[in-house]
Amino acid sequence: MILKFSKTNSIPSPEQEWTRIIEPRNSLFHLNLQEIWQYRDLLLLLVRRDFVSLYKQTILGPLWFLIQPLLQTLIFTVVFGNIAKISTDGLPGILFYMAGVTCWNYFAETLNKTSETFTANAQIFGKVYFPRVIVPLSIVISNLLKFGVQMVMFLVVWFYYLAANDVVRPNYYICLLPLLITLMAGIGLGLGMIISSLTTKYRDLRFLIQFGVQLAMYATPVIYPVSTIPPKYAGFVASNPITPIIESFRYGWLGQGQFDWGGLAYSSAFCTIILLLGVLIFTRVERTFMDTV
Repeated sequence: MILKFSKTNSIPSPEQEWTRIIEPRNSLFHLNLQEIWQYRDLLLLLVRRDFVSLYKQTILGPLWFLIQPLLQTLIFTVVFGNIAKISTDGLPGILFYMAGVTCWNYFAETLNKTSETFTANAQIFGKVYFPRVIVPLSIVISNLLKFGVQMVMFLVVWFYYLAANDVVRPNYYICLLPLLITLMAGIGLGLGMIISSLTTKYRDLRFLIQFGVQLAMYATPVIYPVSTIPPKYAGFVASNPITPIIESFRYGWLGQGQFDWGGLAYSSAFCTIILLLGVLIFTRVERTFMDTV
């Protein structure tokens, strides 16, 4: 079926010019970047919706962007640092845990929210046409803004310890931050698009993924350094593509941890493959998902 949009509100005639013609896509892998650019205003509107409306009717409002990771960091510091006595490689506990939480939250929230793309936006998708990939892209950008706010809080704590003692030793690997953010966004986006496509038929996955992401945090060096992992579990943790990202972040900003170009190459390859696979499955499912949602 071909849908056509007329320039006027009157009944279209064969002589009229059409402003847009929507045709079925024959290619499995179809990502029209030009079309996405044409809908950039909608993309910015969705970003604003995600960033502003979430806490619009709350008392503390955007302060929750800071309160949530701060409370999470304090709980980790008390439970895992003071009670469980898990090593932080000699770093101040609050700084060590905040570095892991800041990175992990960006990846986890991108994955969780992207995985609900089809089910959460079914009413919009059924009424108006726009490139469906706009929605997951808006989630990545809105979470990036949230990451920026939390990064500012991390920098405040980082500057305090940098001036107070010589435990924190930053290095030029700080410059890899844009790459690390890109990898976290790409992996979260790719996995989220795959899961979102599957949840159109298998609704139980939305509950499984929320639990799975929480569980996956313990398979990632968020609350412990790689140096404390027993050798028999080291390979399992190293296979997690987020592990090299968090370790590289800590190594660059704090001067502690393990930096490995091979690990970053593995994360980059995983990001590329999972993102391409996600786009492939997403564009295939978007053609027929209204029949199952």
